[in-house]
Amino acid sequence: MANVRRKWTHLRHPAIFLFTALATFAALVGASLVPQVAPAQAPIGPPANALPERHISRMVSRLLLRDHLSSAPLDDTISERAFDKFLKFWDPLKLYFTQQDVNEFSANRKLLDDQVRSGNTEFAHKVFDRFVKRTVERVQTVDDLLANHEFNFEEDEVFITDGDKVSYPANAAEATDRWRKRIKYDLLTQMADDKTLEEAKERIRKRYHSYARRISQTSEDELLEVYLTSITSSYDPHTTYMSPGTLENFNIQMRLNLEGIGAALQSEDGLCKVSKVIPGGAADKHGKKNPEEKLEPEDIIVSVGQGTDGEMVDVVDMKLNDVVDMIRGKANTIVRLGVKKKGKGETKIYNITRAKVELTDSEARGEIIDQPLNDGSGKSLKIGWIDLPSFYMDMEGARAGKPNFKRSTIDVAKLLLEFREKGVQAVVLDLRRNGGGSLTEAIDLTGLFIDRGPVVQVKDAENQVNAYEDVNKSMLWDGPLVVLTSKMSASASEILAGAIQDYGRGIIVGDKQTHGKGTVQTLLDLGREELMGANPVNPPSLGALKITLQKFYRPSGKSTQLKGVEADVPLPSLTTNMDIAEGDLDYPVPFDTVKTTEFPIANANAAPIVAELNRLSGKRRESSDGFAKMDKMITTYLEQKDKKQVDLNKEKFMAEYEALSEREKEIESLVSEDKEDPNEVVEHDYYFDEVIDITKDYVRLLEQQKVALNN
Repeated sequence: MANVRRKWTHLRHPAIFLFTALATFAALVGASLVPQVAPAQAPIGPPANALPERHISRMVSRLLLRDHLSSAPLDDTISERAFDKFLKFWDPLKLYFTQQDVNEFSANRKLLDDQVRSGNTEFAHKVFDRFVKRTVERVQTVDDLLANHEFNFEEDEVFITDGDKVSYPANAAEATDRWRKRIKYDLLTQMADDKTLEEAKERIRKRYHSYARRISQTSEDELLEVYLTSITSSYDPHTTYMSPGTLENFNIQMRLNLEGIGAALQSEDGLCKVSKVIPGGAADKHGKKNPEEKLEPEDIIVSVGQGTDGEMVDVVDMKLNDVVDMIRGKANTIVRLGVKKKGKGETKIYNITRAKVELTDSEARGEIIDQPLNDGSGKSLKIGWIDLPSFYMDMEGARAGKPNFKRSTIDVAKLLLEFREKGVQAVVLDLRRNGGGSLTEAIDLTGLFIDRGPVVQVKDAENQVNAYEDVNKSMLWDGPLVVLTSKMSASASEILAGAIQDYGRGIIVGDKQTHGKGTVQTLLDLGREELMGANPVNPPSLGALKITLQKFYRPSGKSTQLKGVEADVPLPSLTTNMDIAEGDLDYPVPFDTVKTTEFPIANANAAPIVAELNRLSGKRRESSDGFAKMDKMITTYLEQKDKKQVDLNKEKFMAEYEALSEREKEIESLVSEDKEDPNEVVEHDYYFDEVIDITKDYVRLLEQQKVALNN
């Protein structure tokens, strides 16, 4: 393998990225990274094994063998993993397929490796076509249950919510009974949201019919993406195949702009609902000029037309990706939307001129917080807060050599310069929802806070270790630094946090540890790989393979893989207790270490300082209503965490549902980009107050340490 493996010696290439399974991208008109698949009455697309499907399958298998970190063969072990993953993707709760179906599919259980190498994708089509058939049958079952069955909500029974705890239905009667419980669960959920029984039945009926129609719209590209990703992610969780559409959406995410109307959309029961209008975007500006055509959250888009006189196409029950593609378009062109306000009343036509949309919610933003010291001096402390959702880079701009392409390091540097000009005395870098991004950006951005030296070490499949350094002498910010993390902080975030901790440049505050992803991925554009060496201007659109090719390590030699970066000052949170870390994913790369490098160590995270910060924080939290509520929520969560079933007795269900709703709201507040005040960089809640208090204590303790050292 060593003689054919490509050498990846130049890691500061814009296409090298550190991805995490936690990363998501809203359908921002926009785009969706996740295929909106869900049923039909006929098989999809061209016949299996038609080009380029056969060709893409062969290329993906070849690149896996050539470049994957593990150097593992594409063999029966991978085949068996992929078999299970592919079936689980379509039917995770084992509600659709029967045991007879699975027995029939099992003839291919150890053959998928051979088939994908030869470009044979018949198995994917066979499974999907059977899923389509079963979905149509299950919708008929739902209709019959809703129309004819008398649900007993006083009966004590449960619905199993973990597919690993049940077998596939052995016969029609067993399948129907499982669906009876599923529908009963759906009805209780609707009634918990104040729907009458009849309203709940109608909504559920529409939901499953809509789901069936959307499954029928699954494209050949989407099916191939799911199937090949079942193969690739059997090597590790972060090696995936991206279809051409998914690749374009990823590029949009990294360059933080697109051309469209500036609205986030979501699919709900077959309807295209506006979830957010981007401030300053085309739709926002149009609404200000034309108040009678103001697009708002909860509005439903029922039809879309191109230009001033294009046909209005009905988009009800259309796949969300397809609706997004119709609305997205070149700047300065017109798109016409048929809109029902809040989903009610007559349909009105909005003529919106598309424009370039800057995805500012995903870029670095800063806020200066003036905090009284409360020590009787009358003085205050200026704290600069930076929210960094990702380590983004406009790959296409970098590749084209544009002088001012979008990148996170430049944006953070501008904020730090502003902080310095305005007399900021401490910086909080908030990485709580940062799932990773560009390795180049992780290195360069870390360099803003250290003088110079190794930021990360990288080991390849031949066990060769190289250190990648911050080469820019001096720091843009050399003052007190607090890095705020969570279990959702992953990959590039862990490189920065680990380096700051190793160098003793600041303290890490937040969840007990970060996500634990210590692997490096690159995007291999299949079109460019096809014409390698020809430097194509317009390579064929074949999608890309995101492949794990290296592991990274901290300057100290510690790996963040599985273990993450531990907080110096841990704060209680729900996410700490959730199974969302790297180790909770299938087939993660194992943990190991390498030799430490030489680097200067400061003492801004000296043990006495950290101990005192924890003591003071713990004392404050004892009298905090917010943390008391969080502790109670954590206790309840842990009690129910491993519960793999839900009570279908109405009284028991409602009691559990109320507690669950509170937890979901708390989790949503952690991961949501939406704030009551869009100009507010961070929500000023009890958690924020504690981080500010820790920062104030930290600045004071650093000053005392400085005085002690000088004496």
